[in-house]
Amino acid sequence: MNSRKRVPSPLVSLLPIVLLVGILFATIHTFGSDALSGGSQIALLTTTAFCVFIGIAFYHVPWRDYEIAITNNISGIGTAIIILLIIGSLSGSWMISGIVPTLIYYGIKIIHPDFFLASTCIICALVSVMTGSSWTTIATIGIALMGIGKAQGFDGGWIAGAIISGAYFGDKISPLSDTTILASSVAEVPLFRHIRYMMITTIPSLIIAIIIFTIMGLTHDSNSTEQINEFALALDSRFNITPWLLLVPVVTGILIARKAPSIITLFLSTMLAGLFAVIFQPDLLKEIAGENNIFKGIMMTLYGNTNLSTSNSILTDLVATRGMSGMLNTVWLILCAMCFGGAMTASGMLGSITSIFVRFMKNTVSIVASTVCSGIFLNLTTADQYISIILTGNMFRNIYKEEGYENRLLSRTTEDAVTVTSVLVPWNTCGMTQATILSVPTLTYLPYCFFNIISPIMSIIIAATGYKILKQQR
Repeated sequence: MNSRKRVPSPLVSLLPIVLLVGILFATIHTFGSDALSGGSQIALLTTTAFCVFIGIAFYHVPWRDYEIAITNNISGIGTAIIILLIIGSLSGSWMISGIVPTLIYYGIKIIHPDFFLASTCIICALVSVMTGSSWTTIATIGIALMGIGKAQGFDGGWIAGAIISGAYFGDKISPLSDTTILASSVAEVPLFRHIRYMMITTIPSLIIAIIIFTIMGLTHDSNSTEQINEFALALDSRFNITPWLLLVPVVTGILIARKAPSIITLFLSTMLAGLFAVIFQPDLLKEIAGENNIFKGIMMTLYGNTNLSTSNSILTDLVATRGMSGMLNTVWLILCAMCFGGAMTASGMLGSITSIFVRFMKNTVSIVASTVCSGIFLNLTTADQYISIILTGNMFRNIYKEEGYENRLLSRTTEDAVTVTSVLVPWNTCGMTQATILSVPTLTYLPYCFFNIISPIMSIIIAATGYKILKQQR
């Protein structure tokens, strides 16, 4: 009986992590951008098997425990996978229907290049607050802003950084956000009390990010007006640009305002965009189908790859879509990542590693810093922000209570550490998803996601000042 209660030491628990990093490094070095097509998935499953072997052979963890943990992990991200698949269809339908091209066309004429990056960050922040979803924001307005930025000569990493910074700010403070609700509920803090407390670290982080994006925009040598006009003309000649197409974003916004479930909102938006594609872009659908068959064209737009040649090479790359099938590699990788996270949890290795952080908790700064480091570490190891939020909250809740800290400090620190940094990890579900949607590798946009980088640091800085941090006498 005692043998079954043995927990792997932190050193032993790090072995699967070391193996995973090693295999991923070799995989990425060998396959490059094609690593997500299977190599990374094999790396995760191989590491999962190694973790299971250690647990069963040396610590007598029954196989049934692994099955339960992995099943629970996968069932927990079922909704996220459905959303991801619908987003693939939505991206294709919004592009081919002309919605994204129309947004880009008008955006080029409205947004001044000097303030493009700052405007992008602010726009995505506002949309994300209203939607409660960074994924939805990036898959819709984010793609449009990516096109505008490329037309104005900005590097893809900078554009993606501005989009992601704004989107994750909104996701973090929106009462509609599932991660915000999850973090507050795990720490047992009322939702709006949690959001108000987050403003203390979140607002300064966003302001600093906007200042950086503004400075970059003012120093950027944007493309000439002729080049931008050429891009606009290429859009106009390839798509039927009309304000009527903007009805789809408006309807989507109304559904969001009425708090319709995310899946329903995304699905209805996709179907409406498909209808508008039939109405406004029938010739493009026939071209995609390769024959005079509009039904086949719209179906291929929703599930498959589409490639439309234009007079502008950047535009040609931009309007290429992958539909639902373009998300399958990401879904495959997410499932494998959930297997790894489940194995690490069931074996006790995850708890063993994170217990290291507890030893350094001696004051407010150290307890917040330990929570931040643990949250980031969990993002790296479990590859999923939802699991990381749950584990971080559960692991530190009693510690905060014993030390006399308010639960809202834990809920805020958890979001500062987990929600915003998940998108910076290449094999995390968020990092994989946004890299897929924006077609910009995670490590390419990482240095420019200033809000996401600053947030965990700001959490520690505010803890050092002691501002609005109350400690009860035990």
